[in-house]
Amino acid sequence: MELEELYEIFKKHPVVTTDSRDCPKGSIFFALKGTTFNGNKFAKAALDKGCAWAVVDEEEYDTEEHTILTDDCLKTLQALALLHRRTIGTRIIGITGTNGKTTTKELTAAVLGERYRVLYTQGNFNNDIGVPKTLLRLTPEHEIAVVEMGASHPGDIKTLVDITEPDYAMITNVGMAHLQGFGSFEGVIKTKGELYDYMRERQNGTVFIDADNEYLTGMAQGLRLVGYGCDDAAKELYVRGTVTDCSPTLNFKWRHGNTAADDSWHTVKTQLIGAYNVKNMLAAIAIGLFFGVRPEQIDHALAAYKPSNNRSQLEVTADNRLIVDAYNANPTSMAAALDNFDMIDDAHKMVIAGDMKELGDASAAEHQKVVDRLKAMTLERVWLVGSEFEHADAPRHFRKFKDVEEVKACINADKPKGCCILIKGSNGTRLFQLPDIL
Repeated sequence: MELEELYEIFKKHPVVTTDSRDCPKGSIFFALKGTTFNGNKFAKAALDKGCAWAVVDEEEYDTEEHTILTDDCLKTLQALALLHRRTIGTRIIGITGTNGKTTTKELTAAVLGERYRVLYTQGNFNNDIGVPKTLLRLTPEHEIAVVEMGASHPGDIKTLVDITEPDYAMITNVGMAHLQGFGSFEGVIKTKGELYDYMRERQNGTVFIDADNEYLTGMAQGLRLVGYGCDDAAKELYVRGTVTDCSPTLNFKWRHGNTAADDSWHTVKTQLIGAYNVKNMLAAIAIGLFFGVRPEQIDHALAAYKPSNNRSQLEVTADNRLIVDAYNANPTSMAAALDNFDMIDDAHKMVIAGDMKELGDASAAEHQKVVDRLKAMTLERVWLVGSEFEHADAPRHFRKFKDVEEVKACINADKPKGCCILIKGSNGTRLFQLPDIL
């Protein structure tokens, strides 16, 4: 079947699924394959459960009246998404970065939502499957879309950019993450920079940029830049801001352009933990102003935004105050979280740090850096969780745990009380299970 024919079917059945356990009535099932599964085997089951059509790429499963045989289901899904994106024509902002891209995406969507009908990436559906599924949710009613793009290997961003064709772009930052896949920090820069490479090919492509970040400004030569930052020197900035408090939630002030009058500053009290989040806020402000959202609308959106999914959250339990940042961790985000926690004024501070995954040959050295940073802080207790921390040279009073189950057993036997506790680690360490019992 030709792509145009499939698109005509999609227009009548504009919901796609890649999970045979989730088959909305009248949807289209794409039989994707992975290292441990073959979606082709579930095509008939998907039709039986309510899907109107099933797209397969193995001929032996093209057995039903409403199956569609293609060469490659994933590539067909991506091609369909690109065709739909071009047909709808919604303006798209593409966002990537080592840290902060999900928070920035959500803040940007909240700000733009004050004026526009916005589609944005749900959760972290930011890979070669999630991005096309996001694009296929576009309707003519959407005025702007904010699409998050993730990467763990060279070429990942180019693949997503070619599917998305963003009109505007942002790289939040570049840092030490997924080194096992990228091979080096230079590999991270090159891959994230694929978004800038695409924007250079566009006429008048606009990039929103952290003007304080030397890596980004070096990568962005030749692009049309809208800069934001906290450097209050003479440099021209579209938006500038500064942290006013972060004990523990972030408060900051911002202003548009280089006007210095006292009444030009806006003050925002946020519900986010961490001074490092000020750059995510300024990014959303810059995009909002660029698209004509009024300053008071921007302030309202940022103050109302409440973090979720274990990102920069403050949780107060019956026994402790928790700073939960357990969705993911890499050396850059871990350092930022620890630096911020060090600034918090509390007499009884504790850190539960989980392994940072996918660091390859750099893992041992990077975990030792975390331990050394913890040694320099004033903390009542430090718990290190996971096999990567097991071999780190740590003081005897730092407790080591094999996994989160050992931590849970310790908490159940002798729960810390009256503490301010930072919980930070990669999602694979499953530290997100701890807030419910602390």
